[in-house]
Amino acid sequence: MPHDHDHDFDGASPAYRRALIAVLVLNGGLFLVEMTAGALAGSRALQADALDFGADALTYSLSLAVIGRSLRLRARIAQLKGLSLAAMGLTILGLAIHDALAPGLPRAQVMGAVGLAALAANVASVLILMRWRDGDANVRSVWLCSRNDAIGNIAVMGAAALVALTGSGWPDLVTAIAMAGLFLSSSLQILRRAGHEIDTPHSHPH
Repeated sequence: MPHDHDHDFDGASPAYRRALIAVLVLNGGLFLVEMTAGALAGSRALQADALDFGADALTYSLSLAVIGRSLRLRARIAQLKGLSLAAMGLTILGLAIHDALAPGLPRAQVMGAVGLAALAANVASVLILMRWRDGDANVRSVWLCSRNDAIGNIAVMGAAALVALTGSGWPDLVTAIAMAGLFLSSSLQILRRAGHEIDTPHSHPH
């Protein structure tokens, strides 16, 4: 049975597979909802959060595919996830900087309502995955993505409140930039751990 301090857990358990499938469905659905709402509301923060959901759905799919495979292969997949997180962070950062030249006013009500729904889905995902938050780079990347989503949803709702209070689009842009920083930080953590696992002499197939 995996536990919180088992850093070698590789995801090879039926319970973990079921947990991944559950959060995959949650994240795939919320990606579609938030991307649509972000476009309608004109919110970069919502779109950043939607991209995070989409990346997470891909992460969970890849994680399911490599369960039980060699440590080296799982670490290579984790590297791919880390690089995708970095690309996503840089994309959001670029869009936010572009918008900063002529900031608009996103629809705070839509941001808040969708952010609340997304937070509920992410809290559920985090609770489902809590017992597996430690493990190899592959398992760790799943936990980090879920944690980032929950943080991002709280940030989106905070930005929505500030947009409504100030009548300015800046809180939305600042939140998007902060989320981009979170993506880049998580990317570095995943890449560092995956690199260590690839270098370990025990990374051959089981």
